[in-house]
Order: sequence, then structure tokens, then C-alpha cells
Amino acid sequence: MPPLDTHRELAGDLLPLVGGAANVTSVAHCMTRLRLGLNDRTLVQDEALAAHPAVLGVVEDGATYQIVLGPGTVARVTPEFEALLLQARGAAIKDAQKSRNATPGKLLLRRVANIFVPLIPALIGCGIIAGINGLLLNLHWLPALTPALAAIASGFMALIAVFVGINTAKEFGGTPVLGGAVAAIIVFAGVAEVEAFGRELAPGQGGVLGALAAAALAVLVEKWCRRRVPEALDVLVTPTLTVLVAGLVTVYGLMFVAGAVSTAIGVAADWLLAHAGAVAGFVLGGLFLPLVMLGLHQALIPIHTTLIEQQGHTVLLPILAMAGAGQVGAAAAVYVRLRHRTDLRRTIRSALPAGLLGVGEPLIYGVSLPLGRPFVTACVGGAFGGGFVGLFTMLGHTVGSTAIGPSGWALFPLLAGDRGLSLTTVAVYAGGLLTGYAAGFAATYLFGIGKPLLDAVGPGGQGGEGGTGDKAELVGPGRPVDPVGPGRTADPVSPPPAP
Repeated sequence: MPPLDTHRELAGDLLPLVGGAANVTSVAHCMTRLRLGLNDRTLVQDEALAAHPAVLGVVEDGATYQIVLGPGTVARVTPEFEALLLQARGAAIKDAQKSRNATPGKLLLRRVANIFVPLIPALIGCGIIAGINGLLLNLHWLPALTPALAAIASGFMALIAVFVGINTAKEFGGTPVLGGAVAAIIVFAGVAEVEAFGRELAPGQGGVLGALAAAALAVLVEKWCRRRVPEALDVLVTPTLTVLVAGLVTVYGLMFVAGAVSTAIGVAADWLLAHAGAVAGFVLGGLFLPLVMLGLHQALIPIHTTLIEQQGHTVLLPILAMAGAGQVGAAAAVYVRLRHRTDLRRTIRSALPAGLLGVGEPLIYGVSLPLGRPFVTACVGGAFGGGFVGLFTMLGHTVGSTAIGPSGWALFPLLAGDRGLSLTTVAVYAGGLLTGYAAGFAATYLFGIGKPLLDAVGPGGQGGEGGTGDKAELVGPGRPVDPVGPGRTADPVSPPPAP
């Protein structure tokens, strides 16, 4: 028997020859034939199909296009073919969502995300080292080593404004080092000697938000100079004016404004979770997946970074991470209820480990979003998980993350609270994950699987994975096909309303 990879390769060969995923409306098989419903018969490459060494023949019978693969082979190629269809449609949904998100506001958010995303590896590395150092301090172990670990963990955060300035200038088309030079003013200790409007500046005032604004201003000044300064003087005049003008505006304006905004963000986050933690957690955990779909979650990256810079951790990320827990629970319920959907179950098995570690895109675009209703019930799971973490924050057990990027189980090494990393912090976060898993599973199991999906894998469906009997399958949510036998054809029916 040919190995599984051969079956997958054969399915991959057949899909483009029948016009691609968008041209396939239904999939079924009998003892020897792969039976396809097609949108446009003219897109099929008949000669190439007939010439394929694994294809024994091609038959057109009414509403179906039948590819003869032989007994045994067809039963193993069909699930691989369906899995490719599901992946392709999930990718199409993702691409369509991206095109809908290409508004000026969302493109700006994407550019802001491009500034901060390259910093995430350093945030993670330094955050984990900070967590280890905090644990050693709490246990009074290795006292000679902890000062060195503190320096290693804190060095990057002390200069993060410079890196933000460099990335901002690069993203907006300026000279990176000039953006970094202007942003460095914010963290320079000498600004403490500057007095403006009767107030003294403090090193670091304005933080990453001030650095972003300062570097963006530097790009504007630099581009203005490039258009007007003669080439012979450009190398001297342009960088000087860029740093001088942007630097003065930063010192006498941006640092005050950005400092006030940064302080307000920290105060608002602390007040919200301290006074309405359960409700706030429920709302944030429930809305995060839609925010990801709309691209609006990127606006939270500077907020997370600001909180980490101010308080050493962001209290928002552990709550938002509960959305991934709801997604995992929803996928598990789909796996349990749709036992005969071998394509979905295969996708879930391959994507679930990544989902547990906080990488949710495979489950979102491969499972819950194409099916529709499970995406909503996944949000319900995230809401309950977020509410759990928010409730304990109200009770005085703050759960934060020392870095952004990871979620799920991968967030455990980065957890921190008011007392650093403690068993209580770990227990609250773990409890939130378990709540998200359970709520996402229950909501999806009870309400997330519509009757059309269940009916399509009921009577006449295949009795288990890997069988060789005739079967009816779904291609995408809500597209049932009649059961197929050796002497019947599969007539696709119109899709019912979304479940």
C-alpha cells in the first residue's frame, strides 16, 4: 500500500487539475471513484487528469465529475483531498479578511505593530530572565548571581525607547539611526536638568509612546530637509536639523504629553481591573478574537509595552490570552461531535498543540471560522476565562506578563504579579485556562454545532476514520451531499442557512 504521504501528494496533484478549491462544491467517494461537484466544468484539465499515472479513468455522470482511483486508494485519498480543501478555504477567508482590513486606520495600526513586533524576542528573553531572577530572590538562592541577572534583564528595558525610535524611522521611511538618536533623548539622564513650563523632566518620561512620536516627527523633518537642502549640503544639514528640531519638540512638548498619556494608561488599567475586574475580563476575553479578525488588536501592542515599561508587567495580556483557551475548547468540542468529519478532525489534531501554546491561527482559519458558529462559542469560552482572571485581580491577586507575544501554556514562564512570580499567580492563570477550555467546549458542544452539520454526517455517513465504505461529507460548513453508493451519483444540494 502506498504511504500516507503518497496519498497526500496525489490529492495535491488532483486539486489544481479540477480547477482548485474554489471550483469544488462537494466531495464524496464510492468503492473506486472520487466524486466531485464542480462550479465550472470548463476549468477541469481533462487531458492532464487522464494522463496522471495514479488516475485509472475519468467519468462525467450528470452532476458529478468522477475520477477513478481504484479500491482502497480512493478511500485514503479522499480525506487528504478534503483536508486540502479546508486549508485552502481557511486561507481564502484569511486573505479576504486582510483585504477588508486594508483601511487607512488599520494600515496605520499594522505599521505600529511592525515597529513593536521585532522587539518581542528581546522582551521574551529578558522577561524570562527577570522571572528567574525574581524566583531566586524570593527563595534567597544564589545571591551573588541575582545582581547580574537583574542587569541582564533590565538593560534592554532601560533602552527600549531607542529601539522603538530606530524601528519607527525604518517603518516610516526615515534614517533609522536618526530616529534612534531623537528617541534616546527620552532616556538620557541629563534631561532631569531641563525645566519647561515650570516643571522638570524625568528620564524616561513618555516612554515608548514618546519615542514613537519623536521618531515619527524626525522622519517628517528629515523628508522635508531632503526635498529642500542642496545635495552638497545634505550630509551636514539634514541630520543636524532633524535631530535639533525633533529633539527640541520632544523635550519641550512630546515628553510631557506622552508622559501624561502613559500614566493615564497605567492608572486606567489598574483601576478597571481593581474595581470591575470580572466584568472587564469577561468583555476583553470575549472580544479579543473578533479584534484579531479585524486587525484592531495591534493597537494594544504599545499599551502592553507601556505597562511593562511602567510596572514590569502587563495585566492585560493574561486576560486576552483566555481567548485562545476558548478557541482550544471549541475545537475539542468540534472534534468530539463531528466524529465522521475526518478532514476536520485531522486539521484539529495537527493544530491543537499549537493552540495550546497560544498559536491560534490554524484553529481559527482551519476550523472555527469556516464553520461559523464555533467561532462565536470560542469567544464565549474566552469571556469566561477572562472573567475568571479578572475576578481574582479584583480580589488582590494580580496576574501579569513580563513580555508580549506568547500565550497559552507558553505564557507560564513569563507570569508575574505584584509579588513577582508566585504559586498564586500561576494557579490563577492556570484556572483561567481551564475555565476557558471548559466554557469553550461546553458552549460549542451544546450550541456550536448546527443541525445541518450533524445531519450531513448522520445516516449514510462513514462509520469511522479510514473506512472504505461509501460516505457523504461536507466541504465547508453547511454543504451536505447525498449519500453515495457504487451505483449512485452525488447531487449537491443548496446550502442551508448558516448554523
